[in-house]
Amino acid sequence: MFSRVLFLLMLASNIGLAAWLWLSPSAAATVPPVHDAGVAPLVLLSERSDLVSNAAELAERPYSAAELGALDCHRLGPFPSQADMRRAMSALTPITERIQFSETRSIKSRGWWVYMPAFPTRDLALRNARALAAKGVRDYYVVTAGDQQNTISLGLFRERSNAENRRADLIGMGFDAAMRERTDEAPEYWLEYAVAPEQSFNWKDRVPDANGITGTPTACS
Repeated sequence: MFSRVLFLLMLASNIGLAAWLWLSPSAAATVPPVHDAGVAPLVLLSERSDLVSNAAELAERPYSAAELGALDCHRLGPFPSQADMRRAMSALTPITERIQFSETRSIKSRGWWVYMPAFPTRDLALRNARALAAKGVRDYYVVTAGDQQNTISLGLFRERSNAENRRADLIGMGFDAAMRERTDEAPEYWLEYAVAPEQSFNWKDRVPDANGITGTPTACS
């Protein structure tokens, strides 16, 4: 009997404690300060109004026509890569009044191709390949797929004169040989810089790896 009463008392107290915890108001959470006392708060760059005026003051002032006329302008290039151009730009920037870069595209030769034009069928291409072999020609290749299918390649040459000699030999054997220049479009990088007339320096002494780079006077703009 006593144990039953004790059990009921403990059950009632647990229920009461649970009800109190559930219904009692939550203590207000303490919000820590945004920043420590005596320390200035952080401000985003976009929130600072003074940067607009500072940026305007730091921006390069445009040159008038008279000022441009008093400068000597030069163009350097072409640089083989963007990295080469940027190294030259870093070397010349401290000693020039203004400097800028540009990129152009150029067609560069990759050599010359000697070939027999595509035949209507693969059988005709193979028949002519066997005729080449019968004449002692060994370095040929029958193209089996792509835009040049059934063409017979007769060699790639860096020098045009070598390609012309190869073609003449094949024509002398009675074959319809042709030749074509192989080209690629490649980027070229240039620098244009301006200096005051009294400034005198040799850009070749400043630009690393100046092989193949030329400098020419140009109009200032």
